[in-house]
Amino acid sequence: MAKKMIKIHNKSDKPNNIVQKENEIVEKCIELENALPSFMSDFFLYLKSGVALTTRFAYLQDIHFFCKYLVNEKKITQAMDTPDISLEEFAQLKARDINRFIGEFCTRYTVEKQDSITVMENHNRSLARKKSSLAVLFKYLYRDELITENITDGFNPIRLPKPQPDAIKRLEVDEVAILLDAVEKGEGLTEKELAYWEKTKRRDKAILLLFVTYGLRLKELQQLNISSFNFGRGDFKIYRKRGKEVSMPLNKSVEKVIKEYIEKERPDEAYILEENKDALFLSLQKTRMTERAIRELVKKYTSIALGTTKDHGYSPHKLRATAATSLIQYGFSIYDVQNLLDHDNVTTTQLYAAHKKNVKREIVNNFEWLDEYDKNNK
Repeated sequence: MAKKMIKIHNKSDKPNNIVQKENEIVEKCIELENALPSFMSDFFLYLKSGVALTTRFAYLQDIHFFCKYLVNEKKITQAMDTPDISLEEFAQLKARDINRFIGEFCTRYTVEKQDSITVMENHNRSLARKKSSLAVLFKYLYRDELITENITDGFNPIRLPKPQPDAIKRLEVDEVAILLDAVEKGEGLTEKELAYWEKTKRRDKAILLLFVTYGLRLKELQQLNISSFNFGRGDFKIYRKRGKEVSMPLNKSVEKVIKEYIEKERPDEAYILEENKDALFLSLQKTRMTERAIRELVKKYTSIALGTTKDHGYSPHKLRATAATSLIQYGFSIYDVQNLLDHDNVTTTQLYAAHKKNVKREIVNNFEWLDEYDKNNK
């Protein structure tokens, strides 16, 4: 049976491409819910109204993975498939069963396909997310009186490494200059890459400049439309986590490169399909660039700036870190940078502030009380 075309009837302020993307995630959520036991139906309703859409999807993935584990283990359930697990069987689960699942199974397991076996290994951050998903589920079932015991108190703690400033990867200011020079002149690119660069250099430059100026997340940049920009007012809209709409001011350099891309390089609207006409960044196939394509583009140019192979180039998130550290090094306060980057907690921004090297020495060297030392410094 052919899949029906989805049409967007949008009366919200969100652009159609974001509504469509959210609908795709909703469909995946419904598919997962249909693959889970029916006694969880009220929990699904709670997730729908209580958490962000991407969080809802992540929780459902983790819970479905756990239920598949129960079916395969056969120690607790006799169900042949995940929807067939009964509430009575689920109610028999103890904290030790969850601890065994996370501590023994999830740390390393294999996925078998017809012609290969893949070893999957999870670090503590992934294990903590799985634990969190199951804790939310079991707390809800206990609160809703579907199970008689809150077993989450017995879940083993998972220690997460404290983020270290020195572990944050980002480009230095001089490396950003090399990056922008590479996209401007094509330096460091192979002959094959140069052929593509001739057709996309203005687009690529606009993408990289947006990343290093605003510290945008990959998703935020990929969703940008032409209609997102109001050049007369000097700002543009982005949609952040939890669907939050934010207006960002345009600076002159970013405005210049985006206008140059739109006017001199972006394909004429007559050659673009209707669903892609508003997309800001287009591929050579005249469709909205995918997150994967943007990620590969960033890795390519950052590898030139770093003087390394493409495989060791940086991800867009490293350019977010680059924007944060650069702004702080130029003297902006961590609270200003927190606001620009949309960090929930200022402690995240403080990690980037720690990269301002020799800050104590700079302060005291420029704060001499005695005239003779002040003169020697000049």
